[in-house]
Amino acid sequence: MIRDAPDNRPSVVVVTGPTCAGKTPLAIDLARRFDGEIINADSMQVYRYMDIGTAKPTPAQRAQVPHHLVDVVAPDAPYNAARYGVEARSAAEQIHSRDKLVVLSGGTGLYIRVFLEGVVKGAAPDPALRAELARDHADAVKEGDAGRLHRRLAEIDPEAAERIHRNDLRRVMRALEIARQGETASQRWRKHGFGDRPYRALHLVLDPGREAVNARIDQRCGEMIAAGLLQEVRDLRAQRYGPELPPMQSIGYRHMAPVVEGRDTLANALVLMQRDTRRFARRQRTWLRGVPEAIWFDPAKSDPISQRIEAFLRANDQ
Repeated sequence: MIRDAPDNRPSVVVVTGPTCAGKTPLAIDLARRFDGEIINADSMQVYRYMDIGTAKPTPAQRAQVPHHLVDVVAPDAPYNAARYGVEARSAAEQIHSRDKLVVLSGGTGLYIRVFLEGVVKGAAPDPALRAELARDHADAVKEGDAGRLHRRLAEIDPEAAERIHRNDLRRVMRALEIARQGETASQRWRKHGFGDRPYRALHLVLDPGREAVNARIDQRCGEMIAAGLLQEVRDLRAQRYGPELPPMQSIGYRHMAPVVEGRDTLANALVLMQRDTRRFARRQRTWLRGVPEAIWFDPAKSDPISQRIEAFLRANDQ
């Protein structure tokens, strides 16, 4: 019998899922059990000084196993998926050189995808166009029409508009910038095909179910408030990290801004934060359902997960 040639690519175990699914503790447990190191795949946890609102692993958790790409840049520094892909792959190369397992953990689907499959080369940045789009958005917000740029994108590139949330201003503007230069973002995605695959990957999706996740979200949001999220935002503003910065427009941070400015109450902000986090978890599930190789698990049942990893690693040794 002719056997398939062995797959000698380095191994990566991906631990992802909707927010509050239990990714962080499980990734740490798996990294310890299988002699691995963790590469962060959460687009917000790369920012320094933003700990509570990003549910960043605590210093005690990070002391249990090496973590990479946490606290990489200040909140006002540019950071994107292309840069992440380069830095995450560099970290993976170093981990593999130590004969350790790479555990890629986080809920940012785009970051996971560019790490595993490569990045689409986009059009060159156009600072003048970006400034124009920023002015257009500011005018739209003043007129009570914050979704104007997203609707413009939907007219030009409906596929991209469907994939990019209306509140993700940075990516909306980038897709408009690409389209202005000829080829739309969705055309570039299809042409690239995300075919740069240097790793042999086991893609685990943790999901205890919608109701359980929603309950955890409500609890975690309350815990973030109790832990001092409002003061964290005040401290960031005191360091001149303003509300216009992309990370400051993320869930939690944008909800605290009206409270910091005296325009809303903490109780109202909490309700909106819980609502928007539940919606975010729903979008994450939608993204993950489109990953054909994903294997879904209940994080409360760790034995099947460990058994799957053991079989995955054994297959690579044969």
